[in-house]
Amino acid sequence: MAHVQVTIAGRSYRMACGDGEEAHLSALASSFDAKIGEMRSSFGEIGDMRLHVMAALMVADELAETRRRIEALEGEITAVKAVMAANAERADKAERVLADTLVQAAERVERLTKGLGILGRAGEDE
Repeated sequence: MAHVQVTIAGRSYRMACGDGEEAHLSALASSFDAKIGEMRSSFGEIGDMRLHVMAALMVADELAETRRRIEALEGEITAVKAVMAANAERADKAERVLADTLVQAAERVERLTKGLGILGRAGEDE
């Protein structure tokens, strides 16, 4: 298990984390420290504990909003996939109809060609 020294609101903390997660944990701590710094500049000195709780609530609110946005995007993706599936089904049907129409047209041309061939031969015999 790895350990990282992080600083939040001017205080250092030794944190344990999984091997290879040191940079991520340091980045999270820096982000939280920046949030506390923003709030301190907005509200002044209101007490470390209260400031930390407010910063944690703001981060939790951002996380909740992000989750809501992800759920909305997942819903949109599901809707787009359904439209795409319906379009693919329509395209397949149109392709089958076109293929059938082409076969029928080819059969008509073949019948006409045969018919013209018989007429042409009959005219030659005369």
